[in-house]
Amino acid sequence: MPEKEWSPKRERQYEHIKKSEMEKEGRPEETAKRIAAATVNKTRKEKGETKEQKKK
Repeated sequence: MPEKEWSPKRERQYEHIKKSEMEKEGRPEETAKRIAAATVNKTRKEKGETKEQKKK
């Protein structure tokens, strides 16, 4: 879990995406970690959970 400020929900989301990328998509672990972290951070930004919220 790369981010200390992630909520438990986002931690679970990260682990789920990482596992899915590795098992279903056959990606290396490092690639899966980057994809999972980027996805969680994008979701957090869209949901207003960050200091910088996505501008519409």
